[in-house]
Amino acid sequence: MLNNIKVLSTGKHLPERVVTNKELENYVETSENWISSRTGIEERRFVSDNESTSDLAAVAAKEALKRAEVKPEEVSMIVVTTMTPDMPFPSTACLVQDKIGAENAFAFDLEAACSGFLYGLIVGSQFVSAGSCRYVLVIGAETMSKILDFEDRSTCVLFGDGAGACLLGKADNHNQGILSFDLGADGGKSEILKMPGGGSLFPASHETVKNRYHYLKMNGNEVYKFAVKFLGQSALKTLEDAGKNPDEIDLLIPHQANLRIIDSAVKKLGIDYDKVFLNVAKYGNMSAASIPVALDEALDDGKITRGDLLVLVGFGAGLTWGSCVLVW
Repeated sequence: MLNNIKVLSTGKHLPERVVTNKELENYVETSENWISSRTGIEERRFVSDNESTSDLAAVAAKEALKRAEVKPEEVSMIVVTTMTPDMPFPSTACLVQDKIGAENAFAFDLEAACSGFLYGLIVGSQFVSAGSCRYVLVIGAETMSKILDFEDRSTCVLFGDGAGACLLGKADNHNQGILSFDLGADGGKSEILKMPGGGSLFPASHETVKNRYHYLKMNGNEVYKFAVKFLGQSALKTLEDAGKNPDEIDLLIPHQANLRIIDSAVKKLGIDYDKVFLNVAKYGNMSAASIPVALDEALDDGKITRGDLLVLVGFGAGLTWGSCVLVW
């Protein structure tokens, strides 16, 4: 239980370029209707050639700091959750630290794919709870368009780019914060969602480029089965641990991967759809950026008020999953 920790503010940044399903018909053998009917996605954002993950993350972070009226030099820790870092090293978080002027913060990346933001939220909250950090920035940022294989029509239509940030700090009272969380992984299923090239197993070479190892690879059917099982299951576990029932949820913010997967979680929880926040149609799957962008939009849309019970839940490569129950 981390119910003395509060999300002080949020921020987001989406690239300017909007890529519609219709436009993707020019790149791969697909159709506008096929994409939307099977995924719920209608469009997504792609960065320009000279934009990087740290660029998106820095803008989102600055927005969160501005809203909280916290100076960059007051930040103690920066965690960037991403699977599309600017480079293998240094960490994207260190690049963000420099770009926002958070000179007193230590910084590191956390990679748990689409579950990354939830992992980062819990890690960051632990540092605040322990009293070792006053303010912690947790940022989910991705440039998925950089690793999409436009010869693979089953994957390239699913993803988009973006960044969302949360600033964590001490809560005003013990009635706010994270009531429970659930983080998990199953490395035995690592083969079904991966990017094989560029690491120590398959370092960059003529052969890895020729074999298209530097693009995302996914077994869609297996990922779907995993997600349908664990999205609702993890949410139910955190609710039980928090001593709450599904009918007490004010807003569910799921990872925005696929509308059919979200449908399965909603049915398992038995809640009305007016308690579910959706933006998958506009942005597609932004991996670690998905949940923080949705959280920021829900706040901007007035769908969250003080005291609301929120459930955040996601899944990703690893395979990983995570959820948390928090009082806003």
